[in-house]
Amino acid sequence: MEGGAYGAGKAGGAFDPYTLVRQPHTILRVVSWVFSIVVFGSIVNEGYLNSSEEEEEFCIYNRNPNACSYGVTVGVLAFLTCLLYLALDVYFPQISSVKDRKKAVLSDIGVSAFWAFFWFVGFCFLANQWQVSKLQDNPLNEGTDAARAAIAFSFFSIFTWAGQAVLAFQRYQIGADSALFSQDYMDPSQDSSMPYAPYVEPSAGPDPAGMGGTYQHPANAFDAEPQGYQSQGY
Repeated sequence: MEGGAYGAGKAGGAFDPYTLVRQPHTILRVVSWVFSIVVFGSIVNEGYLNSSEEEEEFCIYNRNPNACSYGVTVGVLAFLTCLLYLALDVYFPQISSVKDRKKAVLSDIGVSAFWAFFWFVGFCFLANQWQVSKLQDNPLNEGTDAARAAIAFSFFSIFTWAGQAVLAFQRYQIGADSALFSQDYMDPSQDSSMPYAPYVEPSAGPDPAGMGGTYQHPANAFDAEPQGYQSQGY
């Protein structure tokens, strides 16, 4: 399998960390991983406020617990997803099956597009709730920087995940246009060799009756020899 189509190195080759860290999709994965930490870390650490009049903490985003829960949940799951696909990037050169490589790239496209959409929803949700938050709920402006950071990095995450989806789609196109990928669909090792087997085996077979004109010429040669000897002997 070509390294440019479906990752660094040849199928079954040794892991090359230098080549891995230079791949654009791997770089975007690491960046997305950092962004997800910033989002859920900001909300967990400073996204909940205490009020002297209330015993329970409330979400800094317009007192809406769903906003904080959404940001934390999306951030943590995106964090785990980045780790999963970083591990896949490391293991990818060891995958010898073209079908498995194709599935891995297709899953990368779908998952990256999925997270780009969820980060878009998260950005809109947090930004809206932050805009309608009341000043009296947080007169000391506690945690405002963290709240804005979560919104900003949610916005940045839209583009990092969308970029991963685009790069994965490009890798899929390169693989689909390659000869080896086409053979995977045609399965030449099984489909192409079988039609030629009946024609190859009879050529070396012991039965001359089924060979048609293959053994016809030696027969004519032997027939010509007796005729030549008859003319000379008599």
